[in-house]
Amino acid sequence: MATLVVNAGSSSHKLVLFDDGGSRRWGGAIDWSDRGGALAQSQAQLAEALTPLLAEAGGVAGPITAVGHRIVHGGDRFRSAVVLDAGVTEALEALRRLAPLHNGPALDTLAVLRPLLPGAWHAAAFDTAFHRSLPPEAATYALPADWRARGLHRFGFHGLSHGAVARRFPSARLISAHLGGGCSLAVINDGRCRDTTMGFTPLDGLVMGTRSGSLDPGLLLELLEQGVSTADLREGLHQRSGLLGLSDHTGDMRLLRQRAQAGDGPARLAIDVFQHQLLKAIGAGIALLGGFDVLALTGGIGEHDAVLRDWLRQRLQGLGLAPAGPARLEVVPADEEGEILRQLRALEPPPPGRPGG
Repeated sequence: MATLVVNAGSSSHKLVLFDDGGSRRWGGAIDWSDRGGALAQSQAQLAEALTPLLAEAGGVAGPITAVGHRIVHGGDRFRSAVVLDAGVTEALEALRRLAPLHNGPALDTLAVLRPLLPGAWHAAAFDTAFHRSLPPEAATYALPADWRARGLHRFGFHGLSHGAVARRFPSARLISAHLGGGCSLAVINDGRCRDTTMGFTPLDGLVMGTRSGSLDPGLLLELLEQGVSTADLREGLHQRSGLLGLSDHTGDMRLLRQRAQAGDGPARLAIDVFQHQLLKAIGAGIALLGGFDVLALTGGIGEHDAVLRDWLRQRLQGLGLAPAGPARLEVVPADEEGEILRQLRALEPPPPGRPGG
């Protein structure tokens, strides 16, 4: 028997198969970056892409009896992992619009996998859950009380990744930087999140591959006044901003490094803006913690961009990040799938034939 963990992202699907002992036995992926992104795919296209991967995985570690799904936005209701029965699935459908690049593909994938794996039960682990420890001063927006009563507050995201990093450094004053297609920073003390850069949605905070990060709200009001529709605003902020918008070419940091080295001005600007915003966020985190013990880099950029690591070491030397300094920089492979498995195994499986089973 085996557990399949599915991480449905905006540009790819990652699948990992674990055996009963928790060992990784198989992994597969689908790259949607040249096909309009996962959000652009229909359920029929998802099924066509997933079917051969499931066939490949099926012969590795026995029948798949459980499936764990990464759900980015759990809203106020979902504060820990949960079995995906009909009621939970219906409630999550209402949250699609808050994280369209991720919740949408994840829920479509769930709908596709149920008939493809009829003998398996399904559960969700949430990126927002790790940040439930945010103190009121970090989670609360300076908005009118009647607006805040609508549930408008900071949720935080990438919690599965940040949570896995926090377990690795349980007693540290830790700054966890998840840097990939999506980027966020979490300020963690003794394993608890004290602040984070993403907010009510995953649009907030650091510059990302195609997402804008933090903006002056007045800028958005001005775009609306100029006639930009809400739909165009949503699409532009999610899919045409960030590194892609700055470079007008790509949101891939590897390609931007190559183009900047060749003298491409917009690529250089994209990198500079990205690094500037990241350094500001790290500095704020250090101030909140009163110093730091570990700066952990994870995600595709965090793990593989040696130029960024060297730049950070140089800029943070005066704050103790040096070979002989008290603080250290650690590169940590992202382990969202392992974290999803851990949370799924803490759940009680539904009885066979019951919803979720």
